Amino acid sequence: MNNWLSRLLTSSASSEPLSEQARRTLAQWAALPDADLGRAHFETRYVVINTEASGLDLDKDRVLAVSAVGVDGGIVAPQDSYYAVLGEQPVSALTGLLQAAGKAPLVVFNSAFNRTMLERALEEHLGLNADWLWIDLYFILPALFPERIERPARLADWMSSFGIETFQRHHALGDGWAIAQLFLAAQARALAQSALSPRGLAELERSYRQYRRKV
Repeated sequence: MNNWLSRLLTSSASSEPLSEQARRTLAQWAALPDADLGRAHFETRYVVINTEASGLDLDKDRVLAVSAVGVDGGIVAPQDSYYAVLGEQPVSALTGLLQAAGKAPLVVFNSAFNRTMLERALEEHLGLNADWLWIDLYFILPALFPERIERPARLADWMSSFGIETFQRHHALGDGWAIAQLFLAAQARALAQSALSPRGLAELERSYRQYRRKV
């Protein structure tokens, strides 16, 4: 076993060995092929990632629950979703999330919070630094739909603009479902702007971030 995988299979938080099941899950995840970031949207499986946290302070608060919603071939399927509370079994919750997400490009709303919180939890409980492509709708949506909202805005504002409802707000899976619906709209509009793939969306986001820093 190489040193990287050996470190991955040991919890950095306590230096105690992970369970055999967790070790197998991590090894299987590590062996997955990387996503093809040049494939067209409707040939790609994306995964919407969302979290619930104990508060909004990145320095003090922690992840309470995680969710994943698959968007595969331009379709959101309820059966391709995942939700887990970390509670007393954070390793189980987080390895389950890895199984659900695979190495697909990840879609998030407000990566400054959700990505940071999740990556910290993965490092703390699994010793894992996962190298996903993250696509942040906080910046993608105003880049694609300036006629609706011309600058980055709250998730609630975008939901209202598109008439999107969900079964529970401020719930990792409930908001994740709404984010997935917004991503379907973003995929369709992105095609008209020649952002045809995960890499294209990442480049669009990068350009919009640079634009926002100048205005």
